[in-house]
Order: sequence, then C-alpha cells, then structure tokens
Amino acid sequence: MKNFVAVLVIVAVVLGFSSIFVVKEGQRAIVVQFGKVLRDADTGEPVVYTPGLHFKLPFIEDVKRLDARFKTLDGNPDRFVTSEKKDLIVDTYVKWRISDFATYYLSTNGGNQAQAEALLTRRVSSGLRAEFGSRTIKEIVSGERDNLMREALIRGADSAQELGIEVIDVRVMQINLPTEVSQSIFQRMRAERQAVAMEHRSEGREQAEFLRADVDARVTVMLADAERESRELRGQGDAEAAGIYANAYGKDAEFFSFIRSLQAYEKSFEAGNDVLVLEPDSDFFKYLKQSTAN
Repeated sequence: MKNFVAVLVIVAVVLGFSSIFVVKEGQRAIVVQFGKVLRDADTGEPVVYTPGLHFKLPFIEDVKRLDARFKTLDGNPDRFVTSEKKDLIVDTYVKWRISDFATYYLSTNGGNQAQAEALLTRRVSSGLRAEFGSRTIKEIVSGERDNLMREALIRGADSAQELGIEVIDVRVMQINLPTEVSQSIFQRMRAERQAVAMEHRSEGREQAEFLRADVDARVTVMLADAERESRELRGQGDAEAAGIYANAYGKDAEFFSFIRSLQAYEKSFEAGNDVLVLEPDSDFFKYLKQSTAN
C-alpha cells in the first residue's frame, strides 16, 4: 500500500511538472498537439502564450517557444543590375519580427531562424532587384534611394506575410561598383584629370612665355631709354665742361695753357721711370725751358 501511494505521488509530481511551462520575457509560445498548432475553439485562431506561467496537457501537447523581439538581418553585399545593365554591389539590412507565430512555425520548419532569414533574404532581394532594375545609376545615387527603399519595404513586407514575418524596415547602407568597373572608372578619371592638368600646364607655360617676353621687352626699352638719357646727360655735361673750359681759357689763355701743361707733366711722369723721346725744340717742354732760362 505504501509503495502504491509513493508511486501515485511520483506520478502526480511528474504530471504536475509536465503540465506547467514558463514563457520568458521577449518570447511567445505556441502549443503543438499531434503535429498541429493548438487553436482557440471559438475563433479558430492559434493560441499564443505571452510571458508568464501557463498550463498544458502533459505528454500530449508540446510547447514551442519563439523569439518575439526585433531582429536584424544583415547579410553579405549582393550584386544588382540597373536599368542600364550596369552592375552594382549593394549592402543592405532588414529589420523584422514574427507577426504570425503559427504561420512562422509551420513555414520555417519548426521556427528555424536560419531558414526564416534565408527565405526572407530571397524575398527582400527579389523586391530590391525589381527596384534597382527600374532605375539608372544616376537616379539611385542622386535622390531615388529613399523611394527605392520605401518600395522595397512594401514589396518585402507583402511577400514576407506568408512566412508570418513583419518587415519593419529595409535600408540600403552602401552602394559600390564592382572592383573591375571601379578600376576602369578610376583609370578613366585619372586619364581625364591628367589631360586637364597637362592642358593647364601648357596654358601656364604659354602665359609664362608671354609674360617673360613682355618683361624682357620692357626691360630692353627701359635700358635703351636709360642709355639714351645717360648719353644726353653726358653730352650736356661735356658741353657744359667745354663751355667752362672755353670761358676760363678766354679769360687767361696763358695761365690755362700752363695748367694743362702741368697736368700733362704729372700724368707723363707719375710712374717715375718713364722715358720720353722728343725733339729738343718741342712745345711739350716749353714751360720747363722757360723755368730753366729764368
């Protein structure tokens, strides 16, 4: 009898623990019975359990807990084609959450998040491809990005509903050209810049030659004017000197001749060892002869 009571107690405890389940904060739970999601008898809607303590039928009902928080799908950059048949490498991310837990559970192989994100990626990428394919590169990068993301969000939200997923936001983080195209564009831009630089250098050299020739011409004219003025001044000075000499000579010709002779003697004998060969009756020694005679 005691053993029977003990067995009953153990069975009751096991049944009690098997019929209680806890849903944590940030989670929602659904109950699966014989492979089907438990639904409300009146409305037919799936029963979704919120955080807290709940009860279920032991061994018959199985609890499936699902993450109800916002999640970010940030995949690898993908290649998209524009309306011009140009390739772009686009990096995007998607904000999403579960909106229909029963549908999500059934469409993702028992709530497998990796499978859900793979399915969601295909649907969002399909919407993005349609939007990129209807626009040119210029439209995408110059002002159509907001419209593109809005239309992609609408397309992604519509297609994700059949997965039980609500798409909150679709964002294009970065748009790049493929490496081979980027290199080609870079080479073309560099060639264009080099051509412009060569043109500027050529114009600069031409301008420099023009300025140099202009300055050289001005210098030549200034030097010629200075030389002409100096000759005029020198001529005026020589004329004035000649006039002064002539005036002095006219006042006392003998004294003037004497002074000039002394200056000639000084220049002739300033070295001290000069030899002059002159005739004895030369006028050069006229004043010396007079001095000796006196």
